[in-house]
Amino acid sequence: MGRSKETFHKREKEKQRQKQKQEKREKMEERKANTSKGKSLDDMMAYLDENGNITSAPPDPSKKRVFNAEDIEIGVPKYVEQEEDAPNEGRVDYFNESKGFGFIYSRNGDKIFFHVNQAVEQVREGDIVVYSVERGPKGLSAVGVAKKK
Repeated sequence: MGRSKETFHKREKEKQRQKQKQEKREKMEERKANTSKGKSLDDMMAYLDENGNITSAPPDPSKKRVFNAEDIEIGVPKYVEQEEDAPNEGRVDYFNESKGFGFIYSRNGDKIFFHVNQAVEQVREGDIVVYSVERGPKGLSAVGVAKKK
């Protein structure tokens, strides 16, 4: 009598495949039963409430506010150059003499980069300095760095 060419492992794999096919068929039938086609316009409508959140209920007309289209800014606001009367003051938080750069910890809590070429006199870590701020290619940088007298 000949042996069956189908092994236990092959039968188990086939059972697993059949089970996955059945699950897939059931999911497909469930999706077809719960389709959102044919909804009315009111069911598909979305509204913004007074806080800017999306809701399905129409907003309360008593909380309506009117905005001018000219007042809405889209994008980056225009750069307004600020004139500074007095130079800024801060403490040299970090300075690497071999590489020639450092950071100044300003009075308002910002860390501002400076290069040794922008220093009027030699500075060290911990020195209180006065400086002006310029916008560099990678952000704000201090220029005209000098020890406070």
